[in-house]
Amino acid sequence: MNHSIDLYEVLYVSTLAPDQPLQVVAEIAAVARHANAQLEITGLLIFDGQRFCQQLEGPQIPVLKLMERIRNDARHMNVEVLHHGPLPARRFQQFSLAFSTVEDEDALPRMEQLDGAAALDAFEAMRKELVL
Repeated sequence: MNHSIDLYEVLYVSTLAPDQPLQVVAEIAAVARHANAQLEITGLLIFDGQRFCQQLEGPQIPVLKLMERIRNDARHMNVEVLHHGPLPARRFQQFSLAFSTVEDEDALPRMEQLDGAAALDAFEAMRKELVL
């Protein structure tokens, strides 16, 4: 089995730490775009002003290592993985990290209540409404 091409995905939600300024979100996205490109990780980061929802996809080991760094990042808290597992094909081939804000302030709190396939379906529905 060639692990370099086995795709893996993680979908998680988290909350911006209360001591963090909003501009840190743009800094996180800028650094992540560069780092993700080096690791062959693609994905989408959605931010609603308080919460993050991110889907990451790529080779399994780099994705899992990135999740460890994310969990240990003090700029956000309450990191909760909603779904993870093998992925048949990338959703975001053209982005190392697509970034969008979401107008619906209830969208991410609703996502936090879901997991597995339900979380993926809700994420997919939200993604279709975004202008990327």
